Amino acid sequence: MVAKNIEIIRQRVGTACARARRSPEEITLIAVTKTFDSLSIREALKAGVADIGENYIQELRRKREELSVEKVRWHFIGHLQSNKVKYITPWIHCIHAVDSLSLGKEIAHQAGRISRTLTIFVEVNTSDESSKFGVLPEKAINIVQQLLLLKNVNVAGLMTIGPFLPDPESSRPSFRILREIKAEIERGGISLQHLSMGMTNDFEVAIEEGSTMIRIGTAIFGKRSKRTTTNED
Repeated sequence: MVAKNIEIIRQRVGTACARARRSPEEITLIAVTKTFDSLSIREALKAGVADIGENYIQELRRKREELSVEKVRWHFIGHLQSNKVKYITPWIHCIHAVDSLSLGKEIAHQAGRISRTLTIFVEVNTSDESSKFGVLPEKAINIVQQLLLLKNVNVAGLMTIGPFLPDPESSRPSFRILREIKAEIERGGISLQHLSMGMTNDFEVAIEEGSTMIRIGTAIFGKRSKRTTTNED
């Protein structure tokens, strides 16, 4: 069912892009595999998904070892502690949830030690929920400017999570805030390539509001045994 689910998602992406007058080629689908095994990841890879997202360092490292012969672009999308950065620096493709300058500095430090430049996103708490990580919208521009001064990191965009509500439209204000922050940053002469926003329940709204990366778990692999409120669904 994984391949079929991915096909359905791609069709929905195409429809959402048509409404927004965008190309589906602009959208990267990240399959989020938290709690799902390596067999599930292999099914997604066979269906043409190259980008895999994980929330926890230990689980990410284990699955990478199990899939060492596969071509995978690994995305870390969970809350990252500074003392865990060193474990993923040599091979991680992208870190989606940088929510402080100190974390950015540690990523830059670890990347510099091995002469890598790591792609990072600044996480913004656009829904004003205390249960979520991320910088406040009014502080986002300042932290982006400070991170841009660091060597060995590439600030590629912004990331946010919509509210966990049944109606996808409830996420639109949060996504619009992120898009507007990006636009304000770019008016200042800084180019940001991506907006990482949208999950199973609201990715079509996210695409309409400018998302370039959607993080999909449940709609691909089915329901997890335990509901969590992290950076994917």
